[in-house]
Amino acid sequence: MRRGRAAAPPRFLAYARRVGADADEARRYAAWVELLESFDQQELWTSIAFVAGQQVTLEESERNEALRRALVVRAVEGDPHRELALQEDAVTRLADELDDRERRRQLGAGLAALAPAPEAGRVAEAIGKLVASPDLAWRAFCAALLAEELSDE
Repeated sequence: MRRGRAAAPPRFLAYARRVGADADEARRYAAWVELLESFDQQELWTSIAFVAGQQVTLEESERNEALRRALVVRAVEGDPHRELALQEDAVTRLADELDDRERRRQLGAGLAALAPAPEAGRVAEAIGKLVASPDLAWRAFCAALLAEELSDE
């Protein structure tokens, strides 16, 4: 089952830059890259992993139960709406609980599909870092899931 609940952000995949790509799509891609360039490193990784993670298949009940437990851990450690950190206990526990070889493969495929144009600068570097570090990519994806859940509250 797909993740489901939240509307997926636009998929700014490589086709957006192909010859003959729709000009509107290319403008949205450029705006997305520009927005990403304004983020700090952690926000950049998390945002990219969120988009790439739209290809990750999670059973909705498993996802929701894991997120509920992560929210409890976060609440015990303080204000649940504080800024997320990739190394915090709630994120690492969520990442461990949802970890699966096939899911990581799907995330890796999503990252590879983003294939930024060379002029993407920090975004291209960040995607390269996430591809080279599957553990970081997986934690960033799980942090994005937790951030999405917190934004729904």
